[in-house]
Amino acid sequence: MKLQFQKHYSIEEARALLPEVRQWLTKLQQIRRGLESIDARLTQVIAAGDDIGGSNTNKMVRFVAELNELLAEFRSREIQLKDIDRGLLDFPAIIGGREVFLCWEQDEDDIEFWHDIDAGYAGRERL
Repeated sequence: MKLQFQKHYSIEEARALLPEVRQWLTKLQQIRRGLESIDARLTQVIAAGDDIGGSNTNKMVRFVAELNELLAEFRSREIQLKDIDRGLLDFPAIIGGREVFLCWEQDEDDIEFWHDIDAGYAGRERL
């Protein structure tokens, strides 16, 4: 069996990460809102023909740096972030000898679903 991921989570390991993952998702969502706000301001500045330097640009650079740091937390653990707004992510796992994803959404209390690697959210099945 050829595996796509080096790291595979047991249900217990994935559950143990949920408190930290929730914090990362909350921060990602805040950064996204901040970036959208600054983007809107910069769009107005550009439309007016003004210089885009200054505090808005500095804030955007800081937001992008924070965003990259948080995304690196997911990448380094091979956790697949599917949708920032919904807080939808997948943990690579082995179930029944097959490589699958443990699927979790931010509004769910616990990890209760899995799906095949290529099935996506629509293919979720209860653990």
